[in-house]
Amino acid sequence: MAKGKDVRVRVILECTSCVRNGITKELPGISRYITQKNRHNTPSRLELRKFCRYCHKHTIHGEIKK
Repeated sequence: MAKGKDVRVRVILECTSCVRNGITKELPGISRYITQKNRHNTPSRLELRKFCRYCHKHTIHGEIKK
């Protein structure tokens, strides 16, 4: 069974509000979530409203590259 082309892949969601405010990537000030998506059903980048513990509100979290 081939493991390279799995249908479900792990993706990392990152808060877009924290990134726009100029927080650097090295500091622990960006909210991130790990989830899975189906590659066939959603080939584009995933965006979900999740709670950001640094902004203290629900914001858009977008998919980033690993």
